[in-house]
Amino acid sequence: MRSVIWWIRRDLRLSDNQALTAALGAADVVIPVYILDPKLLTSPTASQNRIGFMFDGLRMLDSDLRQRGSSLVVRKGDPFEMLHHLCRETEAVHIFAEADVSPYARQRDGRISRELPLTLTPGVTVHPPETLLKPDGTPYTVFTPFSRKWHSLSTPGRPLPAPKKFSSPPQLASLDLPDLPKSTSMSFFLGGEVEAQKRLDAFIDSNIYAYTDARNRVDLDGTSGLSPYLRFGMLSARQATWAAREAGARAQDPASRQGVETWLNELIWREFYATILYHFPEVLHTAFRPKLRIIRWHEDNDGFIAWSEGRTGYPIVDAAMCQLNASGWMHNRVRMITASFLVKDLLIDWRRGERYFMQHLLDGDPASNNGGWQWTAGMGTDAAPYFRIFNPVLQGKKFDPHEAFIRRWVPELSSIPDDYIHTPWAMPDDVQYQTGCRIGKNYPAPIVDHATARQYALVEYRRGKNEQ
Repeated sequence: MRSVIWWIRRDLRLSDNQALTAALGAADVVIPVYILDPKLLTSPTASQNRIGFMFDGLRMLDSDLRQRGSSLVVRKGDPFEMLHHLCRETEAVHIFAEADVSPYARQRDGRISRELPLTLTPGVTVHPPETLLKPDGTPYTVFTPFSRKWHSLSTPGRPLPAPKKFSSPPQLASLDLPDLPKSTSMSFFLGGEVEAQKRLDAFIDSNIYAYTDARNRVDLDGTSGLSPYLRFGMLSARQATWAAREAGARAQDPASRQGVETWLNELIWREFYATILYHFPEVLHTAFRPKLRIIRWHEDNDGFIAWSEGRTGYPIVDAAMCQLNASGWMHNRVRMITASFLVKDLLIDWRRGERYFMQHLLDGDPASNNGGWQWTAGMGTDAAPYFRIFNPVLQGKKFDPHEAFIRRWVPELSSIPDDYIHTPWAMPDDVQYQTGCRIGKNYPAPIVDHATARQYALVEYRRGKNEQ
C-alpha cells in the first residue's frame, strides 16, 4: 500500500490540519511522525514549561490517533536524518508538513526539500506570508495597511473536520516522551486539542463580546487564554478566525460586535508579526529600525535580576513577573508594562527581556514575542514611539483598580491599605509596622525613580537617533 509521512511540527491537532488533509489525499496509509529536534530542545531560549506543555499535547494527539486506528511515531535526532531513515524504513513516497516562518525552520525545510520529497502546506497563519504583499511586491511594515490587505483576502475555506478513521500504519519503533516535572503552569493550561476547543467554545460563547473593555484588565478573566494552543497548533489560526467571524454575525449590539473585532484584530497582529519575521529574519538579533540600534544599554545585572524575580519595588511590575514565573503565562497588558520598565526605566537591552520571556512563556513564539518587545522598545515595525514610556504606578491603578492582581501575585502586599497598594513606599512607618510590610525588608523599595529614569531614557533614545 502507498504510504506517506505526516511530519508534525506546530500542528498538534487532527481538525483543520491542511498538512494532514494533503497526506490523507495522497496515499492509503499516513504515518504520523514527530521528531524531537535536539537543536530546539536545548536552545538558549527553550523553556522546560513549554516543552512539558508540548509533550502533554503530543500525548493527547497520540491518544486521539489511537482512537482512530493509528498512533504517533516519535523519533529524536536531526530531522533530515530521521526523515531519511523513515522514508527507507516505511517506503514512504512523500512527506507532508505545515510551513513555518522562523529562520531556523525555513533553513531546515529548505535543506530537507532538496534531498527528500517534502511538500509544505499553509496553516501556522491564516494567510501565508508570501501572499500578504503591497501592490509593488514588497512586504508591509505598518500594521494598518497590512490589516486592510489581510481583510481583503477571503478566508481560505471552512475549517476542516478531524478524520474519523485512519488506515493502520506499519508497526514502528517510537520513543516514549519523558515525564517532565509538573510545574504550576500545568494547573493553568492543560495540553491538547480537546482543551483548546473547550477554551475556544467558552470564549466565543461569552467573553468575546466584552473583550474590548475586559482585555486590558489584569484583575479579570477577560482574555481567551488561547495563545499557548495557537503557539503549538492545538488550535488552528483559521478555526480561531472562523469562530470569531461567526461570533460577530451573532452579536446583538455594536459593543458586542466591537468586542469580536478587537479580538480578531489581535489574531491579525499575530499574523503581522509572523509575516515580519518571514521577510525580515534579522529582527531576531537586532532592532528593525536602524536608527535605534546604537542605544547605550546599561549592563545592570542586579537590575535585571530584580526585574526577573519580581523585586523592583513597583507592584504591578513585580506581580506580572511573579505571574510569569509561577504560571508560564502573562497577561498582554502587563507584558507591555514589564517590557517598558526593563527597557525604559532600567535601560537594559530589550533582547535580554525578550530571551527571558522565551525561556518562561508557554506561548513563547519567536515572531510574536520579538514583535511585542520591539514594539514596546520603540524599535520595531509599527512600534510605539520611543518617547512612550509606561508609568508603572498609573498603569497599575488603571488596569488593576481593585488591586486583586497585585494582592494575588505579591502576597507581601496583601494586607496593606488600598491607598498604598500601588505606591507602598509612601506608607508611613506606623502603617508599615501595623501591616507587617516594612519597605526595604518585607518588600523592596523602588530600585529606580521612574520620573528620573524616564528623562534619562529620553536623552539616550534621542542621542541614538541623532548619531545616525
